[in-house]
Amino acid sequence: MKDLQEYVLDLPLHTQAFFSLVEATANLVDVSEKYWQSKGLNGARIRILVEIMKEGGTILPSMLAKKIGVTKANISLLLIPLENDGLIRRASHPKDGRKSVISITNDGQSILLKHLPENRQGIAEKMKVLEEQELKQLLFLLNKLSRA
Repeated sequence: MKDLQEYVLDLPLHTQAFFSLVEATANLVDVSEKYWQSKGLNGARIRILVEIMKEGGTILPSMLAKKIGVTKANISLLLIPLENDGLIRRASHPKDGRKSVISITNDGQSILLKHLPENRQGIAEKMKVLEEQELKQLLFLLNKLSRA
């Protein structure tokens, strides 16, 4: 029991920083998720639509899976409801018929245009506790961690 205490209570600085980062992220994600739920939408599905838009509106399923951190097998399951709702469409890859590409539809774009501004404003409100220089420093540190 005493040996376990050092991993639960006596946390070194790097572990404290990690858990603070996790908690802060969870709080911000919760703000976003509550927004999407209040609109009858699913935040994970919205994220997929956003990732597709970041790539210009069309993406390979394998690339999308990598971007959102799921397996290639799971991405197909995640795409089914979006396709059924008419928010995305699948088509054969123009150069390699064995592959498919995912494209966001006009309806998918409309949902993002309608809801992203208000969602982003809610996140911005939470982030206002940081001054501009602190935000820049946070971005620098997070990018540094991402490259580690």
